[in-house]
Amino acid sequence: MLAQTILAIALLVAGAAPSALSWDEVTVLDQLPAEARNAHYPGNRAPLRPVPLTRLPVGAITPGGWLQRQLRLQADGFIGRLGEISHFLRQEGNAWLAPDGEGHSNWEELPYWLKGFGDMAYLLGDEKLIAEARVWIEGALGSQRGDGYFGPRANLTAIQTDAGKKPDLWPNMVMLNALQSYYEWTAAAGRADERVIALMERYFRWELEYPEADFLLPFWQQQRAADNLASVYWLYNRTGEAWLLELATKIHRRTANWTDGVANWHGVNISQSFRGPAVYWQQSGDARQRSAPYRNYDEVMRAYGQVPGGMFGADENCRKGFGDPRQAAESCTMVEFMYSFEQLLAVIGDPLWADRCEQVAFNSLPAAMTADFRGLRYLTAPNMISSDARSKAPGYENAGPMQLFDPRDHRCCQHNVAHGWPYFCEHLWMATADNGLAAVLYAPCEVRARAGDDGAAVTLHVETKYPFRDDVEVTIRAAEAVTFPLHVRIPAWAQRTVLTVNGADATPRDGQVAGKFVRIQRAWRDGDRLRLVFERSLRTVDWPANRGSVSIAWGPLEFALDLKERVTTVRPDDAWPAFELHAQRAWNCGLDLNDLAHLSTKFRIVPRDWPRDDQPFTPESTPVELVGPVRAMAGWGEDHLGLVGLLQDCPARATGPAETARLIPMGCARLRIAQFPTVSDGLQAHAWTPPAKPKDAIPASASACWREDTLTALSDGLEPRDSGDFNIPRFTWWPQRGTREWVQYDFDGPRRVARVAVYWFDDSGRGRCRPPASWRLLYKPIGAGGGEEWREVRRAPEAAYGVEINRYNEVAFEPVETTALRIEAQLRPDFCAGLLEWRAE
Repeated sequence: MLAQTILAIALLVAGAAPSALSWDEVTVLDQLPAEARNAHYPGNRAPLRPVPLTRLPVGAITPGGWLQRQLRLQADGFIGRLGEISHFLRQEGNAWLAPDGEGHSNWEELPYWLKGFGDMAYLLGDEKLIAEARVWIEGALGSQRGDGYFGPRANLTAIQTDAGKKPDLWPNMVMLNALQSYYEWTAAAGRADERVIALMERYFRWELEYPEADFLLPFWQQQRAADNLASVYWLYNRTGEAWLLELATKIHRRTANWTDGVANWHGVNISQSFRGPAVYWQQSGDARQRSAPYRNYDEVMRAYGQVPGGMFGADENCRKGFGDPRQAAESCTMVEFMYSFEQLLAVIGDPLWADRCEQVAFNSLPAAMTADFRGLRYLTAPNMISSDARSKAPGYENAGPMQLFDPRDHRCCQHNVAHGWPYFCEHLWMATADNGLAAVLYAPCEVRARAGDDGAAVTLHVETKYPFRDDVEVTIRAAEAVTFPLHVRIPAWAQRTVLTVNGADATPRDGQVAGKFVRIQRAWRDGDRLRLVFERSLRTVDWPANRGSVSIAWGPLEFALDLKERVTTVRPDDAWPAFELHAQRAWNCGLDLNDLAHLSTKFRIVPRDWPRDDQPFTPESTPVELVGPVRAMAGWGEDHLGLVGLLQDCPARATGPAETARLIPMGCARLRIAQFPTVSDGLQAHAWTPPAKPKDAIPASASACWREDTLTALSDGLEPRDSGDFNIPRFTWWPQRGTREWVQYDFDGPRRVARVAVYWFDDSGRGRCRPPASWRLLYKPIGAGGGEEWREVRRAPEAAYGVEINRYNEVAFEPVETTALRIEAQLRPDFCAGLLEWRAE
């Protein structure tokens, strides 16, 4: 280290401008240290552990360039105008505006939206939007009861238990985020609204005194209670009230156990809660809690995240057997994952979390919304060939138009996605424990902060077109020289980093800086310039757990086949229409193993002009594209649900010559193939089998059918793997339980039937569907004595009505001539029932 320091000083003495001569040291750090506490910003008070990074107050960072454009488009799009669209934001009679807490829309939707909308307004300095946010802030501040509880009263009795109705505090956890941002923004402007502190003190007193047995009961609040915990620490760091740490311990005791493993496989719960143990580690010091987020992340990504884009397949919940790149992630999951990475970066100081945050921000989040922010979809996948209103269940867990870009739909994501870009902006630069500043994420911005032992005011102007370009330039503005350490994160993918100060080389000479921080301690003067250049080259990412498929990356950007999206407007007469996207290019292509072996010569990066409107996340405006060969292949087609067919063993057999294709960054592609099969002409190549197509279904009707299930599942010919097969359509009587139900075939003419075979659905361990307690088979006779009455078939004595799982239950009977067959089932108490297949022979 001494030699490195002497060399850096010698370089500066030899050729640097005078203002560069007084800097002392360049140091490489695996993680940022936390031995001290920042003197200028409210980091952790004792006895909480010091943290390496502290977020600057809301408003200290002003977005520029493409990032400012995202926030402006967001403000002018459905997020900024959601009050016109969402009935949850209707002010008249809204429970979040009522002093008595009574009214409609009491749950998460309003605070979800407000925590992002408010921060967006503060960052843009948009007075109209700020005034709109203030309406809801005032409503929350004015809703507190004498006992300390605040917010809608309906949430106090939202959870039904055997002992009565108990509170659901999850919506208040979200509202606390909005209140904290508002307080920081007012404090930074010199007019701190102390009503926020008073409300939080009284509310947390109420939480402390609330009976623990009824506190944070399942489900959502118990999973996500680390959000509540973080707010308690936020207040403690400003007031120092010791009783708040007692409450923090109570909250941790009542939180789902994410320390010992993944506590729940719901996508948003994972992205939001996996970080929770590290939040409490600040108080406990338990090393297991510090390491738990690493293990939780690895467990989830190993099973469901073997894909490009930084996300994992949870099209509501993660489901065993559903790890293909066609599986999707909620827009909610993306923004909550980013926020978890941002918080872990602050608490632990590991630059790994910043790399992961950028991966989601640049490759997944932009594609979840239209480029003009006038629509969003619920689900986005690495491989998707359409984005329309067609239901994709059970390929996706939920039925409905989950991939339609619709500003009027997708309730939770419609409101929660608002905080993705604002929170990203607020974490670009952070204060360090050594009274310095750190660049942890990269985007154009201006930073106003205090640094050095005396807390001198400095302004940093950050100019960059990262992630589409390689360089970042930081210009320091200060009234006089300020000595402080400036830390810069070096991305893990950077092959080589060139760092200069006022044009003089300050690059650490050991070269091992990727995935680390570089610390520059010096007296910074007005006009000093720090410049970073991250060198990168194309690389393939292998996905052996996903059939040996591959993806291509360049720095933080991952690339997808440009499918030439065709946009169709749905509800064209609506002020807020919806949009479908359909591919106009053949998508079933693979990457030849020989071409991948010569990646740098077969593929080339093509820079393009920067878009005049500063919106780089479109196929047309992308500032960079990748050109290279792809090969057509047989057997990989669209399945019966409209989804990309599942990947099969690679390499696949190529069926055509190489053709030159255009690939674009994933974040620019709202339709995309980003995870490719490898292909070959060799003997080792596999012939792929086209996706199974269902046969024409027999017309059917039922006493009830769950909206996410389908009657066509009864006769679609898709064979179940077992009774818990979620990969094929199913029929259920949900939500009926313990009742007598029926389902019937309505033949299009007389049919002679002598045998049926029934395959029952069973979701033990996940839900409440089991085979029925009993059932019987009825038919409608034809001819004399027939008519509309139902008769039971005549079975052989040994032909029982079976209720076995994981097999067909066959029933033979005397042949009947009929136009309709009916299964009449008695459901078990407290259970529903359903079928995967019903043969009538």
